[in-house]
Amino acid sequence: MGADDAELGAAVERAQQGDEEGFTIAYRMVQPGLIAYVRGLVGDDAEDVASDAWLEISRDLGRFRGDGAGFRGWTATIARHRALDHLRRQKRRPRTSLLEQDMLELPGGHDTAAAALETISTEQALELIGSLPRDQAEAVLLRVVVGLDGPATARVLGKRPGAVRTAAHRGLKGLAGRLTGAGAGGVTPGAQRTLKDET
Repeated sequence: MGADDAELGAAVERAQQGDEEGFTIAYRMVQPGLIAYVRGLVGDDAEDVASDAWLEISRDLGRFRGDGAGFRGWTATIARHRALDHLRRQKRRPRTSLLEQDMLELPGGHDTAAAALETISTEQALELIGSLPRDQAEAVLLRVVVGLDGPATARVLGKRPGAVRTAAHRGLKGLAGRLTGAGAGGVTPGAQRTLKDET
């Protein structure tokens, strides 16, 4: 468990005992990745969807059992369900993103790819990720943006870990190629290490 996950786990425990500062710390640690993940799913409505997710998170916090990494996965699952609900309610509205369209059909560390994504704006990064096939885009969002490990990502998506590893691998490989302007053969050594970690 990383230092961040240990700190998050301690903050969640404090929040479960009614400590407002503990909840604030947990919120600040999770919210940036969570809002980016939700934005990748619902676009401009991310703030509203994330707010709904945090209402549910705060309401059900006493029922959560696990550590900091588990909390990240639990919050991502809740946010995903709220995003799917939102997209189903809005399905008559025209969609601007293929990822958004595909979401309607879904069932209810530092690396080179992450560094490359950090060099471009959030909007550009989400647009690039959104151009991936749905399963790859969601796997990359959960792994790189939210920071979940492979098994936690598989639980959030309701898929086998092998399928998630394959989707994340293909997605990161595709992003690396697009970001470097090279084909699959031009992936940097750091990106190759990241891709190898996904297999």
